[in-house]
Amino acid sequence: MIDIHCHILPGLDDGALDTEASIAMARIAAKDGIHTIIATPHLTSATFSKKKLLEAVVQLNTTLQRHKVPLTVLFGAEVQAHIAVSVADYFCLAESSFLLVEFPPSYLPVDARELITALRNRSITPIIAHPERNIQIGREPWQLTTLLEVGAKIQITAESITGKMGITAKNCAEYLLQNGQVHYLATDSHAPGFREPILSKAVKLAARIIGEEQARQLVMATGILSPLAA
Repeated sequence: MIDIHCHILPGLDDGALDTEASIAMARIAAKDGIHTIIATPHLTSATFSKKKLLEAVVQLNTTLQRHKVPLTVLFGAEVQAHIAVSVADYFCLAESSFLLVEFPPSYLPVDARELITALRNRSITPIIAHPERNIQIGREPWQLTTLLEVGAKIQITAESITGKMGITAKNCAEYLLQNGQVHYLATDSHAPGFREPILSKAVKLAARIIGEEQARQLVMATGILSPLAA
């Protein structure tokens, strides 16, 4: 399995506090069957240079190899919507053409469709991070349809499906799955004990809704690390 959204790089944002926490997260993920994680620290402005993030990825991979943890970390970022267009060419996941975009937690911006369209016009595919946890979308998930129509992809959080993110997020995640509107399932893990980097439980629950094969495709990073269209 591949986790496309995880805050595993140490000391950069509100994710892993230090290298020990990163190693612990990697061990949990590997035990769960995750072999690759795309590191996605929050990018809220010109917080980090791409060079700095690439160096952090190389350093963590070296550390994991030294500790014999069978897991590979790739470059990425979770980009806030208001800067997405300006940084799209630099912070796509794993040097692909897919950009992980985060909307505000409480509402869907009125210009969301225009943002998605602007990215698609630049041959960038935006992946909307955990919309089921957005207060407005959680209550009105059908509002995502207009974004899907212009080329957005959807990533939901594993713990939303398992119920740990609350009943509204769970109901929204299930609605999106039932309507074929989920493209990726990720952990959005921030620490060994904060949204654990575990996907298998959510995959099993998703399989009850969309079938085992389709559920497995949600954790294969389709289109990002494989040639098939997402």
